[in-house]
Amino acid sequence: MRAIAVSILLALIPAAGAEAQTYDPRYPICLQVWGTDGSSISCRFGSMGQCKAVASGRAAQCVTNPYFAKRRR
Repeated sequence: MRAIAVSILLALIPAAGAEAQTYDPRYPICLQVWGTDGSSISCRFGSMGQCKAVASGRAAQCVTNPYFAKRRR
């Protein structure tokens, strides 16, 4: 019985880690959008100005990406 429980648990662990990453570390600015189905975050902007142009007129805001990987010189 214990072996069955352990095998089920081990089978579920890889599936839990397969979720998509919300914050893309390649871009410094993210757009958070709210809608009737919930909210979403898209990190694909190189500047705050680019993001604000897309957010204009929508229930959205631009935020800095807390996981942005700064390039080393």
